[in-house]
Amino acid sequence: MNSPQALQQTILTGDRPTGQLHLGHYVGSLRQRVQLQHEHQQYILVADLQGLTDNGSRPEKVSGNILEVMADYLAVGIDPQKSTICLQSSLPALAELTMLYMNIVTVARVERNPTVKSEIAQKGFARSLPAGFLVYPISQAADITAFKASLVPVGDDQLPMIEQTNEIVHKMNSLTTAPILTSCKALLSPVSRLPGVDGNAKMSKSLGNTLTLSASERQIHQAVSAIFTDPEHLRVSDPGKVEGNVVFTYLDAFHEDKQQVASMKEHYQRGGLGDRQCKNELETCLQNLLAPIRERRNRFIEDKAYLNEVLKAGSEKARALTQQTADEVKRALGLPVLF
Repeated sequence: MNSPQALQQTILTGDRPTGQLHLGHYVGSLRQRVQLQHEHQQYILVADLQGLTDNGSRPEKVSGNILEVMADYLAVGIDPQKSTICLQSSLPALAELTMLYMNIVTVARVERNPTVKSEIAQKGFARSLPAGFLVYPISQAADITAFKASLVPVGDDQLPMIEQTNEIVHKMNSLTTAPILTSCKALLSPVSRLPGVDGNAKMSKSLGNTLTLSASERQIHQAVSAIFTDPEHLRVSDPGKVEGNVVFTYLDAFHEDKQQVASMKEHYQRGGLGDRQCKNELETCLQNLLAPIRERRNRFIEDKAYLNEVLKAGSEKARALTQQTADEVKRALGLPVLF
């Protein structure tokens, strides 16, 4: 029988610090991380370098949000004694590995990545596309492999990144006399993508359709009041549609009583249940969820010295681990390791 220690796997996850984290982050990854930290060796990367790939002319948008994201992490229950939180720009090995991997990945392969293609179109880069943004999947592969992560929690839109990472792993291992890098698997959340409060397919900071984890009672009320429902449900007595109704999507994601939600859906579909009543139930749910997170977050963001201390300690631990991987790769390629 395997011991609990033997069952542990290494996990790498993280976020770009380009703004406060929101409900999409919470349901897609954060609450999963809180559970995973008790079962596996988990590293959480504050990806400031990746944040600069489309904010190079506005570095303050990234630097000013590093501690905001740290406060979000601790507020939701991520324990720095169980999860190692580290800063991407403090780990030189990640840049080294990115440079090495860039030499075995073609521009055509990066351009075929559907996630990159859709993001380039969404941001309207055209020929002003920053080179760093184009190749950020290679940087992500460097992050994952540097930690030798075998599990990577992602949304379904990030699956092409995992595929490309494993291609790089296979190619690099084929160049060395013995395998150095570790392949990884995607770990999908039960709710991998949360629609925006405006009904857009994805809640996104760049689209301005989010509800942050620090949202006030009033902000929660206003967001829920404006949330997208069934536009053809004009009267309470009318049968309503559940599919595409953001209120029910949120209830599925956040409400603890699944039987009650199922009953509400059935009632709504046959008619007799109004949008306002559904929204009231959702608001109560979100107010109860976010109130303690907001309270803890307010305490953490006031103690920036502590946040910096946690980030420094985690980065020092991660620096040693990632540099070891980079040195192994360089030696395997026949490059000297002088320091």
